[in-house]
Amino acid sequence: MAVNDTIEPNAPAYLHHSSSSEAGPDVKTAVPDQYAIDPEKQSTHVGSLRADSESSDQPRRGPVYAFVKRHWKVVFQVVGFLLMTVWWIYGLVKYRHEDGKGWLIPSLIYIALCLRVFFNFVPQTLVMRPVRAVWQLTAGRVYDLTPKKLRQPLAGFVTVAVFIIGTMVSEETGDNTRGNRGISLFGLVVLLFVLTITSRNWKIIPWHTVIGGMLSQFIIALFVLRTEAGYDIFKFISDMARELLGFAKDGLIFLTSEEFAASPWFFTSVIPAIIFFIALVQMLYYVGFLAWFIQKFATFFFWSLRVSGAEAIVAAATPFIGQGESAMLIRPFMDELTLAEIHQIMTCGFATIAGSVLVAYIGMGLNPQALVSSCIMSIPATLAVSKMRFPETRVPVTAGKVEVPKSEEDEKTVNALHAFTNGSWLGLKIGATIVACLLTMIAAVALVNGLLGWWGGYWGLDGEIHPKLSLQLILSYLLWPVAWLLGVPKGDCLKVGELIGMKIVVNEFVAFDSLVKVPRFIEMAPRSKLIATYACCGFGNIGSLGIQIGVLSQISPRRSGDVVKVSISAFVSGVLCTLTSASVAGMLFHDGMI
Repeated sequence: MAVNDTIEPNAPAYLHHSSSSEAGPDVKTAVPDQYAIDPEKQSTHVGSLRADSESSDQPRRGPVYAFVKRHWKVVFQVVGFLLMTVWWIYGLVKYRHEDGKGWLIPSLIYIALCLRVFFNFVPQTLVMRPVRAVWQLTAGRVYDLTPKKLRQPLAGFVTVAVFIIGTMVSEETGDNTRGNRGISLFGLVVLLFVLTITSRNWKIIPWHTVIGGMLSQFIIALFVLRTEAGYDIFKFISDMARELLGFAKDGLIFLTSEEFAASPWFFTSVIPAIIFFIALVQMLYYVGFLAWFIQKFATFFFWSLRVSGAEAIVAAATPFIGQGESAMLIRPFMDELTLAEIHQIMTCGFATIAGSVLVAYIGMGLNPQALVSSCIMSIPATLAVSKMRFPETRVPVTAGKVEVPKSEEDEKTVNALHAFTNGSWLGLKIGATIVACLLTMIAAVALVNGLLGWWGGYWGLDGEIHPKLSLQLILSYLLWPVAWLLGVPKGDCLKVGELIGMKIVVNEFVAFDSLVKVPRFIEMAPRSKLIATYACCGFGNIGSLGIQIGVLSQISPRRSGDVVKVSISAFVSGVLCTLTSASVAGMLFHDGMI
């Protein structure tokens, strides 16, 4: 039967066609204009309308273009690797005798780049499997052979042995006696005991995290305080973070003037940096860089200290970028965080200072080695201290493997520039929240001091003969035992206690300024100055309490109640964490540090 026999007689004319086997080449069918095909453009190949390249409007593309288009990522990585290799070799040859350039930092950057490119082409399992096999046959075998009930006690015993040997092995010089170092070690034990008895649930404290965190804090202190390479590495990281945040100053100069931008106000030096960094974080989230960064850090910290990915990344980032900016790194997780994770994140913010203000404090004449090492030591210390005070009772979303969730706002973002502008608006809201919280919290402290001063005036505490009654004065006496436990000589305990109280009630800037300008603090012993520097090196003050509540509540409004709920506990934990760093500094003090 012919094809046309199956078509209705009244069907359109262009459906009445016959196959080429039944109709000759001269047979033409009626086809409407919109369905017609130009014979001159019709291809002789089945299924192709324009197979002839000469009839196409597209220009000819060579084989090089096709290869680059298909493998542009590989080409980009190879070209970047070659450029970095040339830069590294050129720097080693040209600047090998110049102290300002150095070779350590460029070499570390080059090695990190080589490893990154290498693992883009080679599966990580190819390297990790032999490493894992060696670990299992050595340390893993010893761990498996050790009875389960003895594992944590033995780990604690090894940690205590490391602390004692590292504290007592060096020779005595001046105030650096083994007796004073022993007091610092005893003070650390007292601080850990206080954290244990005041724990939310001491029975479930993760001692693996505590032991690993405190041991890591001590080893980092040894590396930074006793080796030049360690100090150079961590100072470079802080300098890079400071340079990054410093770019916000150019935008402020454009909006105002160089004189206004150079003023040492919190409003002009910190708030613009926070706004710029939040916008940058939003863009980096969109392009996927921070998702990869968080995943790598989460894997490492989960393996070593058994904490969640969100806790790990905030703990590692806070010393370099600050308490407000570091919270932005885990913004997609905020709605799903546990109370213990929120507590940990806030503790990190209170326990250290940021790279954006580090250079200002170094410029004041404080010991840069002490400031940098204190920031780095706080990374594992905050994990240990927070888990003692507020142990985890649930399984965090970011435990182990991290997958960055996308919010509805992220789904609506069309490109990196859009993400950057959205981050600018969010940064403006968070900056305004910080300013408002700081103003009200500091004003509240001034109100309390005013009432205390008025009441103390009736008892002769009016500032004429005796010191004026204030929160700082009360804390100086209350913190006298704390200063002694840190290893401060008895004659300076009241002064160091006053500095710590000043830092808690007002802020660390006032305490540092007094340490380098007020005669009675300048006259303190070098050991006292160093311990005071460590003890005040943190954002653990009442003003920062307002900042953290405001920032975290702005990032996740539905968790604002939980933020306030754990804020006081996190504040105390952050202060105690800073004091643990001061006690470790007292153990490792030597006369050449000040």
